[in-house]
Amino acid sequence: MHPKEPGKPQEPEERKPSGKAARPTDVTTETLLADRSMGAVPVGWDADMAVTALYSAHFRSLVRLAVLLVRDMATAEEVVQDAFVAIHGAWRRLRDPDKALAYLRQSVVNRSRSVLRHRAVVEKYAPKGLPDAPSAENGAIGELERSAVIEALRALPTRQREALVLRYYGDLSEAEIAHAMGISKGAVKSHTARGMAALRSVLEKMS
Repeated sequence: MHPKEPGKPQEPEERKPSGKAARPTDVTTETLLADRSMGAVPVGWDADMAVTALYSAHFRSLVRLAVLLVRDMATAEEVVQDAFVAIHGAWRRLRDPDKALAYLRQSVVNRSRSVLRHRAVVEKYAPKGLPDAPSAENGAIGELERSAVIEALRALPTRQREALVLRYYGDLSEAEIAHAMGISKGAVKSHTARGMAALRSVLEKMS
């Protein structure tokens, strides 16, 4: 080891590369599922990977929302499954993959509206017949539907019911509800306020 010469700046020691490059962190399905509220999709995922991860993380919560809108489990599951099929087919055209969950919610709301419109037409013109035998799933949903709040929600106008379901059952922000319903945040506030007032009125009449 040579002594340092006074007044002469020391040159930095040359470090040899270790030969081990830094390994990028892999983003896996488990990473996405670790945060159930996560709607963002890792960059580079194809439609199969992204939609599979979103399905695993959010299918049940979307069905819970849909069943409060369409009022039966089988139809709710069909609505949500159709929404996932649609987003899979349109994945390459999706402008912002990070908002895939928001697009799914909007699709579920729109498809639920279509179901209700179709159901209203069918019920209007269909002949009265014997009711179908209840299935095990319908029996479970029947327990939920016997709740006074659920019954009161049924009596509300569609937009008010959607706003309340997305806000208090889906726990969404005003911005997320506005996107899902395709309306402004101001309209969300209006529908929510009117819906709450109407809900209280219906519950008072039922009590």
